[in-house]
Amino acid sequence: MSSSNRQIESARRYHERTAHSPHSVRAGGHTLDWDNKPAPFKIYPDLPALSLPRQFPALTAETLPALSRRGDEEKPLDLEGLAALLFFSAGVTKTKTFMGGVTMHFRAAPSTGALYQTEVYVVVGEVAGLEAGVYHFCPGDFALRRVRAGDFRGAVALAAADEDLAAERAVIILSAIYWRNTWKYQARGYRHLFWDSGTMLANLLASATALGVRARLVTGFVDREVNALLGLDAAKEGALLLAPVGGAGRAAPAPPVVSPIQPAVLPLSEREVDYPLLREAYDDSCLESESEVLDWRESPALFPGSSASGPTGDIVRLPSPRAASGRALGETIQARGSTREFSAAAITAEELSTVLYHATRGFPSDAPSGQVDLYINVHAVDGLPAGAYAYQPEPHALEPLKRGDIRPDSAFLCLEQSLGGSSSATVFFLADLGSVLGRWGNRGYRLANLEAGLIGGRLYLGAYAQRFGATGLTFYDQDVVEFFSPHAAGKDALFVTALGRSVQGPAGTRVPLRAEGRLK
Repeated sequence: MSSSNRQIESARRYHERTAHSPHSVRAGGHTLDWDNKPAPFKIYPDLPALSLPRQFPALTAETLPALSRRGDEEKPLDLEGLAALLFFSAGVTKTKTFMGGVTMHFRAAPSTGALYQTEVYVVVGEVAGLEAGVYHFCPGDFALRRVRAGDFRGAVALAAADEDLAAERAVIILSAIYWRNTWKYQARGYRHLFWDSGTMLANLLASATALGVRARLVTGFVDREVNALLGLDAAKEGALLLAPVGGAGRAAPAPPVVSPIQPAVLPLSEREVDYPLLREAYDDSCLESESEVLDWRESPALFPGSSASGPTGDIVRLPSPRAASGRALGETIQARGSTREFSAAAITAEELSTVLYHATRGFPSDAPSGQVDLYINVHAVDGLPAGAYAYQPEPHALEPLKRGDIRPDSAFLCLEQSLGGSSSATVFFLADLGSVLGRWGNRGYRLANLEAGLIGGRLYLGAYAQRFGATGLTFYDQDVVEFFSPHAAGKDALFVTALGRSVQGPAGTRVPLRAEGRLK
């Protein structure tokens, strides 16, 4: 590994300096400059638009199997199939105009603060109906714009030290524009880059499975080379992951020379604020050469996966998960939205079992899953006592940690937001960052947050497939760890997803917080 990636104090320093606590939140003083809010779409004014077909597969396959099965069929990818993948992972699914005439464009996958900093590029080699090239996807007009002509799959294969990429029909690349998120969340936005790309990836992998095309994830690559291929200003936008789709076709010829390009892009705001801590975290997790990528990917694992040790005490076995929900994946994605208020009503143990099972069955990747652990605060689940639990994927069971009504605790942990306690259950994602960073270097911080986002995205889809709601929440970092300790001792909090029934009609029950401001 490179010296920067192996200097894991960088990731640890970033994590600690961006941790939330009751004191840091109250002392922050950051306010939102609404007149300077970044534009929601990246616009290349000089590149002609290639409109994608609006008649594409509707994803009529059942949602739940699409979440937990791998898309490993060899159906060739054509333009209509690519349009479906892009729409159901990153497309605009609904719009809403608010007072004052402001229109929001809500997209297929959730994003922190509805800021949608994740950008989508496609390196096309062999997609029927589309010339080879490197394209940017704009959800605003549902169109592609070609930033490079020619077949560059070989260049991606070299950057990823993965020769199979040269024969993939297309490679989807997710990047992130930092300012679009840091405008609200400041340097903590680095975490959000991977939460949000993870939720988008959950949609992408499920959609590929529903279409019957192969898809997988590649997390190891030479960042500098991929950013140069896309023509990115690496101080403002960086590549996050590669997702080859469509299965093997003919091997690409030797790639054209990747000459520097600087296509014109409209400014997002009148002015931008730089957050060096975020840029340093990204830079210090970069891989510098193809040989380093191979060493990073193939070095022996230092730990078996943080959940592999199994439960340390009694367990509560969950009911068998449903194999089907009766809702098609396309319908589920278009119905999905972040729940704004929970009713405090119960879901069933079978519903919770189903969403947990289908969210945690792993995913095809060059880095194994199992970087994160799930802890569940159960508030209202028919058939389960209220309390705190650790989830054990095998044998699909809950390990009791605390008993009783913990709604106020959950609300407090979720940055004192009532949503965290009025849910039926709130899922906290934690990881043993010491082990993750020891195995993967600073890039392991990307992997852990990405996996948390991917599982969170699947929780969303599993909930909406069963016709209840979900929302992502932020949290007080150390308080979450302390609450679930001693079981969670030595771990770090990464992400939160709350599950439950949305308010229908009158407002639901508001959950009071504990008066003492720190949980016991």
